[in-house]
Amino acid sequence: MKANVGGIDKVARIVVGLILIILALTGIIGAWGWIGVVPLATGLFNFCPLYPLLGISTCKNKH
Repeated sequence: MKANVGGIDKVARIVVGLILIILALTGIIGAWGWIGVVPLATGLFNFCPLYPLLGISTCKNKH
């Protein structure tokens, strides 16, 4: 897996993922909040499986 998530994208994914999980744990938004695991994982692993399909990368190229 080549990193394709970086910068603000990474931080936003982690924050949104954690917020959704916390809201699910507290019962505010119900079970759908567990979808927050997806942005959290993609932010932590620096890889989004949809980005290569769409030709997107927010990670700076390192040569």
